[in-house]
Amino acid sequence: MKTTAEKELVYLRNDCLVIECEVNVIKETLEIDLPPSDLLDNLATLLEGKKGADVTFKVQGEVFPAHKNLLAMRSTVFDAEFYGPMADKGAQDITIDDMQPAVFKAFLHFIYTDSLPSMDDLEDDDKREMFKHLLVAADKYAMGRMKMICEGMLCKCLDVETVATILALADQHHGSNLKDACIEFMFSSNKMDDVIASQGYLHLKRSFPGLFVEMVERSVKSPKI
Repeated sequence: MKTTAEKELVYLRNDCLVIECEVNVIKETLEIDLPPSDLLDNLATLLEGKKGADVTFKVQGEVFPAHKNLLAMRSTVFDAEFYGPMADKGAQDITIDDMQPAVFKAFLHFIYTDSLPSMDDLEDDDKREMFKHLLVAADKYAMGRMKMICEGMLCKCLDVETVATILALADQHHGSNLKDACIEFMFSSNKMDDVIASQGYLHLKRSFPGLFVEMVERSVKSPKI
């Protein structure tokens, strides 16, 4: 660099040349492909393998071993039953009288894996019945997410023959989303005459007069339904 006295005054200080630099350091990161979580698979294996089970459910002749801690963690009802102030700490055998074995098996599967088992082998009517029974179980054992899933599945399979029956079920078990869907279906369908002629509708009028009145009032207040 050609220098002059003026340049020396700018760049030189006490016979030292100071150079200011900006250095960018690029650090290469090693990306590791993580395998998907297998926690739910492990819990499903725990249920199937029965290892460490400390409680047994008897459902219409079939036996289902399970784990109290996990059941209590997932359901406040089980928590109170196993560890509440009125709990029988030594209870190891529990009889379930109000559920079918296939329903209880699916119910346990959801508790352990947070998902319902595959029902591809069931006919549409059988699937609908399974979701109805699971909704009842979810309401009984305070399984909120499971209950919402069942409501959503039942909303997808409404028809003129079953909508009134499902409406009554939703009302009994506090399924507000399903209840709204049933009422909307009934009054938005061009097959209302078929709904009225169904056995479920007649049962609704006879056995749930309060719900029937509510349904009619809502249809009057919301003519666009």
